[in-house]
Amino acid sequence: MPGTLTAALVQKLSKVNRLDQDDILAIQQLPIHSKRVAAQHRFVRDGDRPSESCLIVDGFAFRSKLTQDGQRQILSLHIPGEIPDLQSLHLHVMDHDLTTLTECTLGFIKHDALRELIKMRPNVAAALWRETLVDSAIFREWIVNVGRRPARARMAHMLAELHERLALIGRTLNGSFELPITQIELADCLGLSVVHVNRTLQQLRQEGIVAIERRTFHLLDQAKVEEVGQFERIYLHQRPSI
Repeated sequence: MPGTLTAALVQKLSKVNRLDQDDILAIQQLPIHSKRVAAQHRFVRDGDRPSESCLIVDGFAFRSKLTQDGQRQILSLHIPGEIPDLQSLHLHVMDHDLTTLTECTLGFIKHDALRELIKMRPNVAAALWRETLVDSAIFREWIVNVGRRPARARMAHMLAELHERLALIGRTLNGSFELPITQIELADCLGLSVVHVNRTLQQLRQEGIVAIERRTFHLLDQAKVEEVGQFERIYLHQRPSI
């Protein structure tokens, strides 16, 4: 069971970091308490002082902040194999919320276990540190996306990014990927109104480059989606580390 819980994490880390078999075994042997959680469950709250970090085993989650008048901004989307609150190892008070977008399997790892792993396996420590740096790169790109790109480009960029990240863990097929997300949630990701989100999706559909079928997004012309979104994949840093 532990190996199953860490499968996406191991796959993600192994593709872009130098991990030997002992490193992988150490990750697989982490003591993890798994829990099936409903959609829209806030599993980390602004102001929490957690003693464990949370691995997304299956499903999607998002990071967000609320303004004083209750307006929500989604800051990032998270996929299987990611530990979105890894920074809580060192930043002891959380300054944002983490919420399940869909029904999820979450794996909770005690900070003491993570600290021991980092101390004993320097390659794993470097890989996890690299993950936090990639998170920061994605945050920077999301700021540019929301702050400077027009709506059509914002949407295309986000879809291109998610396709690239999900492809790394084998969750895409011929330009298609599952993303059960509402237009309200897309609006909170992109800083748009729900009406504008609907109009933008319709425009991409009419151009014949994106199709949506229930929970699945199809990038019918991936190169065009990337062109519209001004998407340059370098910030995802998915090439192996030297």
